[in-house]
Amino acid sequence: MNGYFRLVCEESRTCLQVVPPTDGGEPVAVNEIAEYLNKRSISYSSERLYAIAGKKETCAVILNHDRHLEEAESFSLQVSPDKMKAIVRFYPPSKAGNMMTKDEFLKDLNFKGVKFGIQDEAIEQYFQKRRFCEDIVVAIGQEPRHGKDAYIEYYFNTDLKARPTLKEDGSVDFFHLNNINHCRAGDVLAKLFPEDMGDPGMNVMGEKIKPREVKRQFLKHGRNIELSEDKLTLTSKVDGHVTLVDNKVFVSDVLVVENVDNATGDIEFEGSVQINGNVCANFSVIAKGNIEVSGFVEGAYLESGADIIIARGINGMGKGVLSARGNIVVKFMENTKATARGYIHAESILHSTVQAGDEITVSGRRGFITGGRVCATRNITVKTLGSSMGADTIVEVGVDPTLKFKIQDLNTEIAEANKVVKSVQPILDATQQKLAKGIKLSPDQIQYMKSLIVLSKVKTREVEEKTEELERIQESFGSIVNASVVVTGVVFPGTKIGIGDVSMIVQKEAQYCRFIKSEGDVKLTAI
Repeated sequence: MNGYFRLVCEESRTCLQVVPPTDGGEPVAVNEIAEYLNKRSISYSSERLYAIAGKKETCAVILNHDRHLEEAESFSLQVSPDKMKAIVRFYPPSKAGNMMTKDEFLKDLNFKGVKFGIQDEAIEQYFQKRRFCEDIVVAIGQEPRHGKDAYIEYYFNTDLKARPTLKEDGSVDFFHLNNINHCRAGDVLAKLFPEDMGDPGMNVMGEKIKPREVKRQFLKHGRNIELSEDKLTLTSKVDGHVTLVDNKVFVSDVLVVENVDNATGDIEFEGSVQINGNVCANFSVIAKGNIEVSGFVEGAYLESGADIIIARGINGMGKGVLSARGNIVVKFMENTKATARGYIHAESILHSTVQAGDEITVSGRRGFITGGRVCATRNITVKTLGSSMGADTIVEVGVDPTLKFKIQDLNTEIAEANKVVKSVQPILDATQQKLAKGIKLSPDQIQYMKSLIVLSKVKTREVEEKTEELERIQESFGSIVNASVVVTGVVFPGTKIGIGDVSMIVQKEAQYCRFIKSEGDVKLTAI
């Protein structure tokens, strides 16, 4: 234990006894003795104090020749600057002074303002075995538990930038730029993790210590989004695309872009797409909803789960495709392939392959169909049909055009499969003859022959299956009653008109007429 000192108060003098440390403790410091004496107004000689400093045995020195009252056991209190720790050093009573009790100490400690975090065990240990002139921690404050800021996790890319797609072969696809966050109804878009306010602490003086301030956050959103009852989760109510603008989540079932070009790449979207400008060649737009183009389309692929509307028309350049489950409304079509399950309306159709599940109307100032093949299930109404220049123009009504094209495709596929079978069969026959003559084949030849046998079987099976499908379609193939082609202007010679299973080629120019099927033939009648 540390060395310590005590007063010895006699009738005619006041003395100081100094006890050296034991077991590696620290010797008593002269300045500590001086501070103790000064507080009690006890006069002394500094030289005498230094004379006994560092003594290794108990010794005493006369401080003065005054009679001083007995001193009770006492302590000095030191509170840390942050008030989180209280440390005391006990001093022994004078030789005949009173010892302090634990209750007296606790009351005195409370009187001095130390009220919280009292270390009962450490205090109890002291009063069971006193250790003078030694720092004893008698109170420890409670640090505040600092909370955490609220934060939001977004389950979509919040930093959209057009980035080309890297293909497996290492090349770069500039048509797929990954710049749209697709979402479906029911998708969780964001979650809020609320702020943790933390818990206040308390210093040894009983003063509350506030935890640091934390930031609160709220989920901000636009329409088409559902906020959970606890206001912690955002969920999309529609199929569409999601964006984050100024910390606010937006979901739109309409994707709006200025143009479809190198800046956007190809577009594939769950909702509708609105294009304020043009669609450039070689790009594609695929949407589950409508596709609306305010400008022009050239050599592009447009596929819609609903309607396609093109304000300024399309020049397909021989590779443009329009495919709609609903209707197609377009100013004009040129060198384009267009298919709609509903109706098609245009001001002109030039050298295009067009088919509609309902009807086709070509009207307006020009209102012509020239060149190509135009098919509708019910009716075709056009102002000018064919061309004075003799461009091959075919219009057909009365049957579902998708079935007619399907028949054509099946016939082509059957012919190609038969061609493969016929080209393989002579090789197989020749090989069979060689084997019959005992000619041995090399391993490579054997492997090649096995592959040809497999190919022949696959193509033979393909011919059988497609022939059965073709027969089923032909059995269900029937004419639509009252189907017609109406020409509100002029129809030119050379135009082929088909209605159901019959057709005719217009031999001379006619005006304001209707073509119908009557008595097994296509006939021209007046409107």
